[in-house]
Amino acid sequence: MAKRILQIVESAYRGTLEEQDDTVVWLTHAMKGAGAELSLLLQGHAVNYAVRQQDASGLSFGDRRQTQPPRIHEDLARLVDKGVAVHLVREDLEERGIDAEELIPGARPIAFAELPRLCAEHDLVWRW
Repeated sequence: MAKRILQIVESAYRGTLEEQDDTVVWLTHAMKGAGAELSLLLQGHAVNYAVRQQDASGLSFGDRRQTQPPRIHEDLARLVDKGVAVHLVREDLEERGIDAEELIPGARPIAFAELPRLCAEHDLVWRW
């Protein structure tokens, strides 16, 4: 029987300048494509990933322009379409002033107090 894996992402936008995606979100896509049973939990700054209509097209660092900006909210929406549960810590959303209406369809806000239950529903928990 396949093990259920919960991937927890808290640090946001690591490597997005070089790779145009979040490594764990990309890895989750690849693993789901290979048949893994996965869920994703975004907490801390990573809850920003699920906000629709983000546009980083003007992103630059000095003279270096990002010509292919990250579209992580679209990557997450494709995960939801593949059947991956995408959870977000409600208190982290509230702390950042993010309303549920701003999130990608299918994103599941949960209270911080529900995290032990969520972890217990999975065989493995990987924190990135």
